[in-house]
Amino acid sequence: MDGDIGVEREYRRRRKASRGRVVALWIVMGNCVLQTILHNGIPVPYRLLMPALIAVLSVWAFLAARRGLTSVGADGITVRGAFLVRRRAWHDIYDLRVERLNNKNADARLWTWLYGNDGRRLRLPNVDDWQLPDIRAEIDTLRTTAAQHRGMAWELRPEVEDLIGLRAVRRKARERAAVGALLVLFTAIGYLVWTVSVDDGHRLFAALLLLWAPLAAYALLVTFFRLRSSRTPAHA
Repeated sequence: MDGDIGVEREYRRRRKASRGRVVALWIVMGNCVLQTILHNGIPVPYRLLMPALIAVLSVWAFLAARRGLTSVGADGITVRGAFLVRRRAWHDIYDLRVERLNNKNADARLWTWLYGNDGRRLRLPNVDDWQLPDIRAEIDTLRTTAAQHRGMAWELRPEVEDLIGLRAVRRKARERAAVGALLVLFTAIGYLVWTVSVDDGHRLFAALLLLWAPLAAYALLVTFFRLRSSRTPAHA
């Protein structure tokens, strides 16, 4: 963080991820690549799929860690990720909230989210308890110093809270549906590997299954989870 007076601040990565977590992740990914490459029953083009996917994810993670930052100024908040830059003016910002991440294995347990007047939220990179010693005090100070630039008080508005709750329900439905779709995708990959290994003539069907089966599962699961979900607060 640069600057202790006023609203001008810039949050960059100060601490790297835990070495143990990084090593464990590389071991898992390396094993996946190794098992895929050494499987002689799989044609070379199919064996390249897993290394290519891991390479893409690794590049994205590297750029996100390298470029990711949150910049705060008199005009609003700017968030820069691996590829995208998003800006929010103060009059479009409804609230800044510190919320607990339900993942005991993550380095950062408290993340900061920017909520807009439309109920949408945006995570602020590096504004968390892993990078900052007292994240709640930091956000309280930021809210106080930014109040004059917003032109309005930080107060709860029922109509925006309803939008936040509605979007929270939809977001949880999408997250759960994505997990289900990934399970379907892994099953389809396993089926493709089996068809290639036994050469049973169903390669084209198995390849198509990789695309439409996860998409269909995602669409069905999103609808299902939305129907069974009740409206809950975004911070729950």
